[in-house]
Parts: sequence; C-alpha cells; structure tokens
Amino acid sequence: MTLSLVLAAEEHAPQALALPIWAFPTIAALFFAVGAIIVFTYRDVANRHSHKHAAGAAHEDHDAHGGHGH
Repeated sequence: MTLSLVLAAEEHAPQALALPIWAFPTIAALFFAVGAIIVFTYRDVANRHSHKHAAGAAHEDHDAHGGHGH
C-alpha cells in the first residue's frame, strides 16, 4: 500500500506557490524588523520613569517605620 502511495504521489505535478520564492524570507525579515522596532521603542523606559520610583521610595521607607523584614 505504501509503495502505491509513493508512486501515485510521483505522478502529480508540483503546485505553484502563492508567492515568488524570494517573498517568503522578505516577509519574515519585515516581520522581525517591525518587532525589533517595537522592542526598541521600549528601550530605557525604566530609567525614564526612575524619578517617580525614587519619589515613591522616599515615602515608603520601611526601615524607618520598623518594617517586618520583607
């Protein structure tokens, strides 16, 4: 049975692709480039908001209030 399926598969002509062969890696490269741009836009976000964290840390000084060790 398997041999007959292999022989039957060899008789069919290969189907044409939906896009030219160069389009697939181009789409993948564009996908990763857009992802890299999105990731790059979030670069250094923590440092841009560090003044807010420093102001909040000054108000929440647990050592001065006798914190419980967390």
